Amino acid sequence: MSLEIRRLDKSFRGLKAVSHASFTVTEGDIVGLIGPNGAGKTTIFNMVAGVYAPDSGEIIFNQRKIQGLRPDQVCAAGIGRTFQIVKPFTGLSVVADAMKEEFLREKNTSSARALSISILDKLGLGAKRDLPASSLTLPDRKRLEVARALATRPRLLLLDEVMAGLRPTECDQMVEVLRELNRADGLTIVLIEHVMRAVMALARDIVVLHHGEVIARGTPAEVVRDPAVLECYLGEETEI
Repeated sequence: MSLEIRRLDKSFRGLKAVSHASFTVTEGDIVGLIGPNGAGKTTIFNMVAGVYAPDSGEIIFNQRKIQGLRPDQVCAAGIGRTFQIVKPFTGLSVVADAMKEEFLREKNTSSARALSISILDKLGLGAKRDLPASSLTLPDRKRLEVARALATRPRLLLLDEVMAGLRPTECDQMVEVLRELNRADGLTIVLIEHVMRAVMALARDIVVLHHGEVIARGTPAEVVRDPAVLECYLGEETEI
């Protein structure tokens, strides 16, 4: 078992952001975490990644409790993540921006650069590796954000709305990249996403949050027919 969330709770100034949330992610799986804005999805990511400590509950990663660890310790344990707002480092090239993450595990500069280039090639950024990272378009910045997370060599990748702002064809391209990473490298993926086109195409299982609680869990086909999910999130007229 790769990741287990056990009865997580988190409040901010009396506001319950996550309430008794529990779900599991099997190694090698692709799981979608969906729900309305404010449902607690990113808060769960932040607790897994070490940004916040849960008020109660446990986070188990590869049979080890990781709740309360610092973000760098969580990353070193094998969990990488992306962020909703992509911010390339000013003044760095694309390859340098990705390469700085490699130094978590690789101390040799030449090796770190070579590994970063191989990741950029997988994401379709190889030809742009020497361009300023700040010059990239939004779709390419999204790819660079994924590249930076992959450069930490995670076993579990947390993707926070990497499809947001992309056109349908760009979403399809990102889906194919992530599917290949999962197939070829065995990478476990959990993604927060509002683009249901991408979630349905990529996720094997979906967890649905509402008001911080898990209200449904199942395959994409099962979840989109769940009355509670239709009422609070998808809407009865939703077509996927």
